[in-house]
Amino acid sequence: MKRLLKERYLRNPLVISIASLMIILFGSIYVGEFNKYEAKELIENSVSGLNTLNNTIVLASATILALLLSSLSITSRTNSKLTKDHYDLILLIAKIDTAVFVVSLVFFLLFNLPVTQSDSIDESLYTPLYYGSIIVASAISAALIYVVLLLYYSIISMIQILGLGVENHRFLEPKIDEINESE
Repeated sequence: MKRLLKERYLRNPLVISIASLMIILFGSIYVGEFNKYEAKELIENSVSGLNTLNNTIVLASATILALLLSSLSITSRTNSKLTKDHYDLILLIAKIDTAVFVVSLVFFLLFNLPVTQSDSIDESLYTPLYYGSIIVASAISAALIYVVLLLYYSIISMIQILGLGVENHRFLEPKIDEINESE
């Protein structure tokens, strides 16, 4: 897996995801300074949006897992011999996507707790709760962007190999004839 992280097709989506994380965080935190009462109101106003976001991410990540199963089914029926890197990429997508699914579902449930109606929560905690929820939502969004970009690369590679007949693709094992010719 460490070898894969050096690959351009993993680095570029990671850079894009980190950039999107920074943009989302900057835009969210740019709201400015506010007191604990305003933080409580911001939490109340953002809960429905955060729930919608988490619900959407849960649905998207579950759909991506189903797409990965279809992808494995298609690649297993082909005559082409795919490299370990291809399957490592699929495994990486599945791992990250599963983590995104679980984290989004947990935070979807947490955001449904009536925090602002509770008398047992100290009002000084509303500001960290607000910023924490923004950070978590931003991180989950950036992780989903990374997964989608990796899935895109995987699909493009399969189209090139299976549909367009590219024979010298990085995810395609060289044919025995090609190995013998190079010796």
